[in-house]
Parts: sequence; C-alpha cells; structure tokens
Amino acid sequence: MTEFTDARPLPRAAARGIRYGLIGQRLALLAAIVGVWWIFSLTIPHYILPGPPRVYAAFKLILENGDLWANLGITLGRVGVGFVLAVLVSVPAGIVLGAVHKLGEFFEPVLTVLNTVSSAIWAIFAIIWFGISNATTIFVVFMTSMPLIITNVWQGTRSVNADFIELAHTLRMPGRKVMAKIYLPTILPYFFSGARLAFAFGWRVSLVAETLGASSGVGYRLRQAADLIQTDQVFAWTITMIAMMAALEMGAFRPLENHLFRWKKEAESQ
Repeated sequence: MTEFTDARPLPRAAARGIRYGLIGQRLALLAAIVGVWWIFSLTIPHYILPGPPRVYAAFKLILENGDLWANLGITLGRVGVGFVLAVLVSVPAGIVLGAVHKLGEFFEPVLTVLNTVSSAIWAIFAIIWFGISNATTIFVVFMTSMPLIITNVWQGTRSVNADFIELAHTLRMPGRKVMAKIYLPTILPYFFSGARLAFAFGWRVSLVAETLGASSGVGYRLRQAADLIQTDQVFAWTITMIAMMAALEMGAFRPLENHLFRWKKEAESQ
C-alpha cells in the first residue's frame, strides 16, 4: 500500500517553537563555554587567561573611554571600502569569464592562485607599497574578497540555461533584458553566497593588515594590548569582533538572503 507524506511546510507556531528551541540550545552552549572558561581562569594566571569578570571590566573601560566605537568604525569603514571595490570589479569580471568560455579557461589558474595566496602576504606587499595607511587594509580586503566573488559569479554565469539564451536571441531580446531577465536571477544566489564569504574573510584579514600596517583600528589595538601584556583587553577586543560579525550575519546578511530568495524556498516546499 502506497503511503503519502504531507510535504506542506510546518505551521507558523510550530516553526516559531523550533526556532526558540534552537536559540535556547545556543544560549545554553554559550553559557557552558563561559562556565568552562571561568573555571579554567581560576587556576591560571590572569595575564595568560583572564576570567570573564576581568574581561568584562576591560570591555567597560574601552567602551567608556570611546576606544570601542572609534576603532570599530575605522575597521568597518576600511572593510566596507575594500569589499565594495571588490564587488565593483568582480561582478563584471565574473560575468565575462562565465560568458566567454575561452577567457574562463585561460584565467582559471590565475583565480586558483589568487584564492590560495595568504592574506599575510598581501599585507606585506601592501605595507611595502602603501606604508602605514588606510590603503594597506583596503588593499588586503580587496585582494582577499575579489577572487572569491569572481569565482562564484563565474560559476553562476556558467550555470545559466543555454536554451533560455538561445530563445532570447531568437526573440531578438535586447542585451539589457537578457541580463536582467535571465542572467541576474541565476547569478544572484551565487553572488550573494560569494559576497557573504568574502565579507567574512575580509573582516578577518583586516585584523592581520591592521596589526602589521595601521596606526588605528581593532587590529592595531589588539597588537598594542598584546605588546603591553593586557590580555584582558585582547579578549575584550576579540569577543567584540566576534559579536560584531555575528550581528552582521544574523541581523543583516541572513535576513536579506531569506528575503531575496524566499521564492526558492517556496518552490522547493511545493
């Protein structure tokens, strides 16, 4: 006897209950990590592993003296400029490489090399070329983000259905309409996936660049605190960076992705 399963999505109340349950589990995991950290800190010197109270006091200090928001803003600004420049260069380049197969085959090894070069190497070159300046961090973020976005956009362009392109040419559809109606809907999920990954990498490598070649920003303050053996401030800055990235991911990128591609989930659930 054939059995049929109900493929309809869960009711809203049930989905909300699952979401709250997941949030509770994550909070429990976070509490467990903090608890283990606190226990270990009681047996280790504070300059090696400061406890949560000492780190909280350091966080309050950098918050009250204005260091926190000033340096976060500087770092976020550098990452934003490098990321936007990478998007402006990578999207057209990825579309061209995907549309012109010979160019894609020719430049594929170049992209592979760019994706494997360490951000520390780009930081060293940036210091040589730009010195201690904003351009150093912007360049490192750009060189880290650009090949990731190009690769994803290129793969998205290659996945465009050739039959649709042929039909558009048969109907003499203008190039801008072909781009808007056929290429962009296919490429956008690939681009968004690559952009999220590139921004996350850019956020991390900005610390490397600022540690080596900046006189301000979170990376610079981390290096300064480490040089002065202020381990509690190192922990405070590190946790702040993690919290900022998590807030951007869960408060901006994920909701935007869910909104842009809600049609995909609706189609899959049918």
